[in-house]
Amino acid sequence: MFTTLPAIAFPVIDPVIFSIGPFAVRWYALAYIVGLVLGWRMAMRIAAKPSSPDLAHAVTPQQIDGFLIWATLGVVLGGRLGYVLFYNLDHYLQHPAGILAVWQGGMSFHGGMLGVILAMLIYCRRIGAPLFVFTDIIACVAPIGLFFGRIANFINGELWGRVAPDVPWAMVFPTGGPEPRHPSQLYQAGMEGLLLFLLLNLLRWNTGIMQRHGMLTGVFLIGYGLARIIGELFRQPDAQIGYLIGGTTMGQWLSLPMVLFGIGLIWWARKRAAA
Repeated sequence: MFTTLPAIAFPVIDPVIFSIGPFAVRWYALAYIVGLVLGWRMAMRIAAKPSSPDLAHAVTPQQIDGFLIWATLGVVLGGRLGYVLFYNLDHYLQHPAGILAVWQGGMSFHGGMLGVILAMLIYCRRIGAPLFVFTDIIACVAPIGLFFGRIANFINGELWGRVAPDVPWAMVFPTGGPEPRHPSQLYQAGMEGLLLFLLLNLLRWNTGIMQRHGMLTGVFLIGYGLARIIGELFRQPDAQIGYLIGGTTMGQWLSLPMVLFGIGLIWWARKRAAA
């Protein structure tokens, strides 16, 4: 028997920062903008001052600068299409016009990641940049956007966690019913954002790792995949999907290939460097 503990009051914050007539600026949109801009600036700085001498001029700050619009399109278009395909396909087959209604919410990280990967493949081919040097730089800054995105989820009171009557920091979310729940958005912000950012940027200063192009990309894929799989243990699955085989969730199934591909990429990078 668990004793239900008093829940922490959810800090209700208006999802709209300010509005002028029909135009509204929301925390969620601001999170995307801040994540992209901070990631862009830091990526340019990494390219300007590489931690390994053999990376000098391999990818220039100007090339990173030109990728910002590509990254933005990859995140937004990929994230939206990923949500439609992975999480709510039946609904959008019946209401296809709703696919364009991004202001109503519905974005998928895995879709956004695939969108950015496709953008990097095309962009690096066009400018002649080494793909895995480029992806290693982007991997080091990607957790910035993940952190702010999860904080925006928390502010919006969405994607809340599973019922947790025995957890002293559980919260009652406005749209989550009367039960106290895990603030899983904050767990994910810490794991997918802060911890993964620190890990990647500590490894970035290891010359041996940086000379194995693609290794940091592999670490990012494994790190995010594991963090998401763990985070899903505390997060309430999407209502339209629910639990899958053995109590697993769609987020866990989509993250498993990331872990496997990341392991394969690290193995390939080590083997290639040893050749």
